[in-house]
Amino acid sequence: MPAIPQAQLFIAPGCPHCPAVLQALTELLKEGDISSLQAINIQLLPEKAEQLNIRSVPWLKLGPFELSGLRSKQELKQWITKLHEPSIMADYFAELITNGELDKVHQSLEDNPEYFPQLLHLIVDQETTLSVRIGVGAVIEDFTGSQLLEQQINQLAQYTLDDDARIRNDACYYLGLSHSPLAEPHIRPLLDDVNTDVIDTARDALDDIQQQQLK
Repeated sequence: MPAIPQAQLFIAPGCPHCPAVLQALTELLKEGDISSLQAINIQLLPEKAEQLNIRSVPWLKLGPFELSGLRSKQELKQWITKLHEPSIMADYFAELITNGELDKVHQSLEDNPEYFPQLLHLIVDQETTLSVRIGVGAVIEDFTGSQLLEQQINQLAQYTLDDDARIRNDACYYLGLSHSPLAEPHIRPLLDDVNTDVIDTARDALDDIQQQQLK
């Protein structure tokens, strides 16, 4: 049986949305959807909010997720229901990026490298918005030349075979950012791609990798 998540909610006096979120979580606790609920008043315990860099309330830690703002009971229940689905982290990363919280995505990947494939999944998801794609790129660029990005070469290599030229182009660019010679065999076939943008990206990626090897 999957583990039932715990919830930690930060609230403040005068917050218009805190009572609704607290009520929703209380009901979920009674119904057995969460195993425990801790409510913290940041006015009385500001040091706890500072430790988590909480800037606004309500702020909720639900399992591995950090969720801010007004959340309905139904929405919270959906997060709980999908908690053990592999795709849930992709949804979570998309929400963080939409909210401009790229630093949280980066930290999550640092702490849990196994989540990286879910970030990459946003590249090929046709429902991913342009703004989220840009955010994904910004996060991946933070890992340029890292071992963690090198570990994603096989998944990115699969994306270079996609029918969508945009996906091939993005995958090629990120392979180049790995700075790893292991990426070269997956980039070279793109020099003969039918799309000129992909060809240009492949050339730049190979040049970047080769220059890094000379350093």
